[in-house]
Amino acid sequence: MRIAFRFKLIPFIAMLLLVALGVSLGQWQDRRAAEKSAREAKLAAGNAAAPLNVGAAPLAAADVEFRRITVTGEFVAGWPLYLDNRPYKGRAGFYLLMPLRVAGSDMHVLVARGWLPRDMAERSKLPDYATPSGSITVQGVARLNPGHVMELGSQPPLTPRAIVQNADAATVGAASGLRFQPFVLEQTSLDAGETAQAPGPLVRDWPAPALGVEKHRGYAFQWYALAAMAFLFFVITGFRRGNK
Repeated sequence: MRIAFRFKLIPFIAMLLLVALGVSLGQWQDRRAAEKSAREAKLAAGNAAAPLNVGAAPLAAADVEFRRITVTGEFVAGWPLYLDNRPYKGRAGFYLLMPLRVAGSDMHVLVARGWLPRDMAERSKLPDYATPSGSITVQGVARLNPGHVMELGSQPPLTPRAIVQNADAATVGAASGLRFQPFVLEQTSLDAGETAQAPGPLVRDWPAPALGVEKHRGYAFQWYALAAMAFLFFVITGFRRGNK
């Protein structure tokens, strides 16, 4: 029995396009998975490393991301910012951001002090909380930013006590004229006067970074499978045409 294959140009071009598309997108997802794997390893290394004491010397954000850090200074209580649309356990609320001036310098660290609930009856009302006065040592984890959410409409200018969707050290520095280290410190330590039994209104249960390595690997497999199916379909249908 003679096995014949009938070549057709248009199906061949369509197959090549699908194979190229599947391989290209699969490789892109592989690269994304590799980047996320590197960040996962960086997160684990940061958790295992000893806390880094941050001072006035400027640091590179990439060098301290996910590191546990400690900084001593005074809060700039006149420059609080409230990040909107930050729910916690199903409740609407804010992240409270506040600059901390590093002791003996004009350098600042932007501290995410914690989560505060929102008054749903009066949405513009800001919650009550205490700000320690004088020198304080704050411990936490360095992040490149406090998370980005979709901005609905135009964002108001960054001014003290503004309720905004997004902010980071660079934008707060530009608005306030203060010098900042290029990261945000997610505070995990208690403020003066707080205890584990009475921690105060600020909730410091920070969400773990969503890396999604397995998601990208799954997408890569799907794109490679599309490329393989396109090639097999072209070959099988070509033999069927040839036999007929």
